[in-house]
Amino acid sequence: MKITNIETFIVPPRWCFCKITTDSGIVGWGEPVVEGRAEAVVAVVETHKEYLIGKDPMLIEDHWNVMHRSGFYRGGAIAMSAIAGIDQALWDIKGKYYNVPVHELMGGRVRDKIKVYQWIGGDRPNDVGAQAQAAQRDGFKAIKMNATDECQYIDTFGKVERVLERVAAIREACGSDFGIGIDFHGRVHKPMAKQLVKRLEEYNPMFIEEPVLIDHKESFKDVARNTCIPIATGERLYSRWDFKDILHDGYVDIIQPDLSHAGGITECKKIASMAEAYDVALAPHCPLGPIALASCLQVDATSYNAVIQEQSQRIHYNQGADLLTYVKNKTVLDYEDGFVNIPTGPGLGIEIDEEAIRQGAKEGHKWRNPFWRHEDGSVAEW
Repeated sequence: MKITNIETFIVPPRWCFCKITTDSGIVGWGEPVVEGRAEAVVAVVETHKEYLIGKDPMLIEDHWNVMHRSGFYRGGAIAMSAIAGIDQALWDIKGKYYNVPVHELMGGRVRDKIKVYQWIGGDRPNDVGAQAQAAQRDGFKAIKMNATDECQYIDTFGKVERVLERVAAIREACGSDFGIGIDFHGRVHKPMAKQLVKRLEEYNPMFIEEPVLIDHKESFKDVARNTCIPIATGERLYSRWDFKDILHDGYVDIIQPDLSHAGGITECKKIASMAEAYDVALAPHCPLGPIALASCLQVDATSYNAVIQEQSQRIHYNQGADLLTYVKNKTVLDYEDGFVNIPTGPGLGIEIDEEAIRQGAKEGHKWRNPFWRHEDGSVAEW
């Protein structure tokens, strides 16, 4: 079996898919994208296409190493996301060839289902108590929300109080057994993060995410010393080498590699195993499309330390298309009582609606993340 073609499709709302075709008729699908930089990822996929055409798609580990190691300059969001999407598609092909789900090729699943959470509140969180209650009525056992909008190095007491009020509203509305993930989104600087994490302990969040930017990974020590709340990070780390120091330092409790950013299934499975050796939990980042989610579920299935899975259904970014728009067998990703079953179909376990994708690609997108400024005119972290 040989690879005969690789195509990319930029589709609404902010995704990019790739299709790898083989001479046997088996095709595989992946999701190589960086939100807001899809065109750049496509360009890198095209450079790998030159090498991959004519190659055996079954040699996934070797192809991964060629794509990563043959470049003198390597790593980073764009390069690793291109590899990630190709890697997902190659695993999809291999699973279809053997007529088994990808997790069967990785040693078999350790769980039948995994808990998922619902996004609420939007970029500038509001009305979160009511939205959390709605998610709970839909069967979800946990939500995630942005903690705040723009936040200065030293911000006001009122800013802190508003964050606490939002979290308090959710805890009061949904009860003590309901999980609350609080995403600082890298918007908060260390002086404010230390204040917030200490005050938030009263509400027993499930985790705090990116309490400071990963650029300041030395600051996780200061944040961790101020709280007992589990600390999560990792969506802006792209390889096992990027995660190495974070795991060794011991201040992070949950890692969140993104299966469409951190080298795909091949790399993220290795990252998950590294984390398990440090008694660190896995909660893959995935505010993306169905192929990314299906890939996450294959790793979740085989990773003992996987605890919860992000998913993008009805997330505030999904304008013009949603999680299931490009999927034929939509029930595969049904959520029941706060869980999603591990897919058992061949490959990634989802059937892609290629006609819908090609139609969506005619529209495409130019999605860019919001650009904010503080009151004084300086650029704010989004």
